[in-house]
Amino acid sequence: SGCGTFTFLTSAVAAVSGLLMGYELGLISGALLQMSSLLALSCKEQEIVVSSLLFGALFASLTGGFLIDRFGRRLAIIVASSLLVLGSLLLLPYESYGILIAGRIAIGISISLSSIATCVYIAEIAPQHRRGLLVSLNELMIVIGILFAYISNYAFASISYGWKYMFGFVIPLGALQAIAMYFLPPSPRFLVMKNNDEAARKVLERLRETSDATKELTVIKSSLKDEHQYSFLDLFRSKNNMRARMLVGLTLVFFVQTTGQPNILFYASTVLKSVGFQSNEAASLASTGVGVVKVVSTVPATVFVDQVGSKTFLCIGSSVMAVSLVTMGLVNRNIHVNFTIVCRNQSPEDLFLQRTGNLTGVTNGSLKDLFTGTASPERLSFDVQRSPDGARTGELNRTAMAGGKGTAGSHMESGEVPIVLKWLSLASLLVYVAAFSIGLGPMSWLVLSEIFPGGIRGRAMALTSSMNWGINLLISLTFLTVTELIGLSWVCFIYTVMSLASLAFVIVFIPETKGCSLEQISMELAKQKYVKNPLCWVSQRREKLVPVELVKREKEQLY
Repeated sequence: SGCGTFTFLTSAVAAVSGLLMGYELGLISGALLQMSSLLALSCKEQEIVVSSLLFGALFASLTGGFLIDRFGRRLAIIVASSLLVLGSLLLLPYESYGILIAGRIAIGISISLSSIATCVYIAEIAPQHRRGLLVSLNELMIVIGILFAYISNYAFASISYGWKYMFGFVIPLGALQAIAMYFLPPSPRFLVMKNNDEAARKVLERLRETSDATKELTVIKSSLKDEHQYSFLDLFRSKNNMRARMLVGLTLVFFVQTTGQPNILFYASTVLKSVGFQSNEAASLASTGVGVVKVVSTVPATVFVDQVGSKTFLCIGSSVMAVSLVTMGLVNRNIHVNFTIVCRNQSPEDLFLQRTGNLTGVTNGSLKDLFTGTASPERLSFDVQRSPDGARTGELNRTAMAGGKGTAGSHMESGEVPIVLKWLSLASLLVYVAAFSIGLGPMSWLVLSEIFPGGIRGRAMALTSSMNWGINLLISLTFLTVTELIGLSWVCFIYTVMSLASLAFVIVFIPETKGCSLEQISMELAKQKYVKNPLCWVSQRREKLVPVELVKREKEQLY
């Protein structure tokens, strides 16, 4: 199949970008619980902290495509890893809201640039029969990174300034990847685009573990002969169906975001707090289960995508997502909890208890007081004292209300979430996460790395990535606010509608590309018949996909 050990190892090193990206995306879920208390962040400020990474990612996606096409995929990955290290170093010495925003923006630029470059790089070095496996390896690394982030969140949930340890873990790994990528070969297709055919041949021979890669090089050259002449504006023209391809790519990433998965990722611990997992440790531990499910679900999608096909996995994932979201919405309609109260107006006792790790029944009681809305500043006072042995302790003194009613115990009962609903909500959340992890998660980026011509692939991926990060930014900036206005259950129902819409879109417009080379896919999608009836190409057998024009060009080059 041409997928030797060196090709796999090269793809794995590049896919470390996915590990770093997943870790940074999942990290904020738990770190936000500590930072919101330490810096006394409001709901809106927490949304800005989460979204600052997306600001950087959106900026990089608008400019990164030109860097990738001009200077190469490998160099872009090296720059991205170096920037991630610098952004993380910026966060460690300071406890400032402004510095936190600046560091997260730098990290956002890094992960956006690396996500584009990694997908393109792996797709271009992979043999056609293993491209699905190797490109999906990046998504597998992303979900492993998310799992590591959730584990880190749980491990440091009760440690003072634990968020600094969380942010610091990526520094050595990012530095090692930048060094390792320097010694790996550039993309052979990029070398052909730069008219360096001899270097491209040597790279192909090393990747395919063969002494003669002339045939594959000839196919690449014949395909790229005209493609490198594309301009950015050609993406919006009818030439070679580029406009149709771009619309397919943009719509696909639109559904990746509007089906809700990114918000579950960013606000996992906050969502779980709202349904009854009330301490930081409990919420972080439950969200760790979300990370485990993402990894376990992504593995079969990665292993079997070349046999089953990306279109099939997309259909299965969207269907199961719709069912689980309906369940989640119905369950949450019976949980009468104000969702955003978890993030609003952190009380002094919450600040004290979270910083010392003393998450006892007092914390739960105070949270439930907030939930029921019966605890007012006039009725609560919090005294911080030092015990003789030097350990800080907190004492919550409640004064009696008029008439002697409304004890702490009654507050606690009124804030209880039924255990069946709590665990059913978690179960439906895990099924939803699993469905995304076999469908829209890994398969969207595989499809995007395949449907654009090589000469403009970097810029096309950057444009779709900017759509991805832009919608992500908009949704994340408004998630807590919208959830407060309409309730978590209605948010789930909206995501259900979007999941069903994505299923219809995939069935009608997404081609099945398993077993085809990038050159075969590009030439077939350039034909007018795909625009007139996209389903006709999907239904053909793979052996019919080899374009006659490509064979003729190959023979002409050989003679």
